[in-house]
Amino acid sequence: MKTIHTWSDIPDFEDEKEEAEFWSAHSLDPRLMNNSLHKPNVRESTTITLRFDPRMLARIKRIARARYLNYQSMMKQWLSERLEQELGGRNDL
Repeated sequence: MKTIHTWSDIPDFEDEKEEAEFWSAHSLDPRLMNNSLHKPNVRESTTITLRFDPRMLARIKRIARARYLNYQSMMKQWLSERLEQELGGRNDL
């Protein structure tokens, strides 16, 4: 089995059959996949506790599931977006 080390080594396929034949004889280098993952430039994280109404938390989890996201990650994204709105792009607060 041949290992793919760069994304450019993967050809454009005419159809699914051609793609299936290619992947039956090739595999991705795990380092290629690992280097492709988004890694935010965050050095530390602090754990906090928030109390939610159970119905609200259930609704949040349902929204996250529909988006194929972890609900905690989605909430962090929401907070980050709202913080940017509140600060208007300023870093002085």
